[in-house]
Amino acid sequence: MISSIKNSGKFLNLGIRNFHSSSSNYVNTTKLFINGKFVESKSKEWVEVKNPATQEVITKVPISTMDEMKAAVDAAVKAFPAWRDTSVSNRARIMQNYRALIIKNQEKIAECITEEQGKTLPDARGDLFRGLEIVEHSCSVPSLMMGETVENVSKDVDIYSYLQPLGVCAGVAPFNFPAMIPLWMIPMAIATGNTFVLKPSERVPTTTMILVQLAQEAGVPDGVVNVIHGQKDAVNFICDDPNIKAISFVGSDQAGKHIHARGTANGKRVQSNMAAKNHACILPDAAKERTLDAMAGAAFGASGQRCMALSAAVFVGETKDWIPELVQRAKNLKITAGKEDGADLGPVISPESKERIHRIIQSAIDEGAKVVLDGRNPKVPQQYAKGNFVGPTIITGVKPHMTCYKEEIFGPVLVCLESENLDDAITLINSNPYGNGTAIFTQSGAAARKFQHLIQSTNCGINIPIPVPLPFFSFTGSKGSFLGSNHFYGKEGVKFFTQIKTITSSWKDDDVSAGVATHMPVLGKQ
Repeated sequence: MISSIKNSGKFLNLGIRNFHSSSSNYVNTTKLFINGKFVESKSKEWVEVKNPATQEVITKVPISTMDEMKAAVDAAVKAFPAWRDTSVSNRARIMQNYRALIIKNQEKIAECITEEQGKTLPDARGDLFRGLEIVEHSCSVPSLMMGETVENVSKDVDIYSYLQPLGVCAGVAPFNFPAMIPLWMIPMAIATGNTFVLKPSERVPTTTMILVQLAQEAGVPDGVVNVIHGQKDAVNFICDDPNIKAISFVGSDQAGKHIHARGTANGKRVQSNMAAKNHACILPDAAKERTLDAMAGAAFGASGQRCMALSAAVFVGETKDWIPELVQRAKNLKITAGKEDGADLGPVISPESKERIHRIIQSAIDEGAKVVLDGRNPKVPQQYAKGNFVGPTIITGVKPHMTCYKEEIFGPVLVCLESENLDDAITLINSNPYGNGTAIFTQSGAAARKFQHLIQSTNCGINIPIPVPLPFFSFTGSKGSFLGSNHFYGKEGVKFFTQIKTITSSWKDDDVSAGVATHMPVLGKQ
């Protein structure tokens, strides 16, 4: 599939041979991207990338050697001085070029996402589009990097500040958004003048390789963006290398906590978005049909493999009687390979993920909940019989102590809880350790105002089931869903990738001695 990518110029001419080769038993192997070149790895360890709908091996990804990872960082170090000194206007123009190239190639990128990750083509297009919005936001970097100034803080003394890049930064991306998450990281990092080393998920490497090739074609100089591959050793390398100043991470709890602890122990900035248990609170005055449609889409879209998926619903009062209609909507969803027309749910990423989801569903039954819609072993077309498919699943009678509520399932499973009133629902939601996202469905402005004021999850939706902010705001997960000081993109993202330099200056138009003063000067007294 990837070899069919066609566009104008350099990308058209080079095609798949830039980032894949066929030298390993006729299976494509994924290259590294170091100092502007796609490099064949010398690693003896490889990971198979399989189409989750068929188990067909698409490519093999190297576990980068230590020398290869050092070479990537060395390239970023070498490229930094010239890139830092590139005018902010030129960096913005390169981002504009990058935006245009992504748009030109968006359909083929979406096809790549579907093949490697499994999500439906419409969802893959959405994955890329939400990343593209960050690229568009980075085009405004001249205004985003403006500093501050105050004239005459004291006689002939001015103070001003401006933002400077940190140096070499790094990112560790997850499997569930092959385009969006790398594009959360790369554009903001390099537009603000840093160089970057990315480790994409070893499950979905090819989208990243296309994106870096397009970045190169857009005018990003050699060494400014580099890609390594690997697993835990590559993550630890990023945490430990003294040349890397900041780490951006999205993924699981275990990895996120490890990266934050190890990276900060080595003096690095870390932003770590981790697990979630996103709740929807449904009030009796909610617009019923629109609410049920929204819930079904948010709970089961992308097969639940979103950090902002709606995974827990709190039905207030008589709204619990709406559950059968929600079940019927879920039953009508089409389960098949993401490339097929009309597909609503594709496969989950791996057989291990499928097995874990099955185990949690069974634990709900064992602990006393009721599975009113069981998506285990759904019917799919015969050619996809080996795929990692799990159908929409709805569990009722869920209590906070149950495994299905305490764990992030990361599959198309909605757990349903009940509450007598809004106050109890808020208390229940706030008792959950995660704080990525939440939503309320109501037609009452007073109820919505109370909910948004008291709820502790910091991405909050009102009649919006997946409240992911647009890039001129910041993605603001909280509590157990986030570790770090600055969030992703928006103003917070600019702060993460820059440091403030403050200058206090005095320019006098005479050379008259005022005497030697040994006391601490007090500005503003004159």
